[in-house]
Amino acid sequence: MNELKLIEAYIIELQNYSLEQLRHISSEGVWSIGQMYDHLILVAQEYLDNMEACAELEEEQPLGKTEFGKRLFENGGFPPIKIKLPDELNEPPNNSDSIEKLMSRIDEVMQRMERSKTKLDDVNPNNKVQHGGFGWLNAREWYDLVGMHFRHHLRQKEELVEKLRLKGVNGA
Repeated sequence: MNELKLIEAYIIELQNYSLEQLRHISSEGVWSIGQMYDHLILVAQEYLDNMEACAELEEEQPLGKTEFGKRLFENGGFPPIKIKLPDELNEPPNNSDSIEKLMSRIDEVMQRMERSKTKLDDVNPNNKVQHGGFGWLNAREWYDLVGMHFRHHLRQKEELVEKLRLKGVNGA
């Protein structure tokens, strides 16, 4: 499934939740579905900002990816594990957006990706911006990372939906 179709599927599914389901936190330290969407949107916008920064660079970067970054791109995605960020990067995502607000924000990501996709081949692949864990990535890699990140959270989304169903939250 390509990244735009994947994000479109997230948009379609978002319409199926009630506000109560969207904001339900099943236990301490577990995100709500709304928080997961907020996280996905914020990270996608950050990755797209870095993609655009690559396009504006005038100096090539000879350095490459970290070992984890190399494996990530060789495998085409994140490993099927839960990844815990360092505490300073692990602020809980926003849990107050309405369904309409999240729909608007995620649609903005999709529109931005559609606009960007056609320009990727024009960006020098040696123009890179550093990712804290993956090393130096070029515009195409930052773009691809958006889709990888959305795919990575599919399992989490299914777990959260199952918790809603088991608890019977608002008809789940």
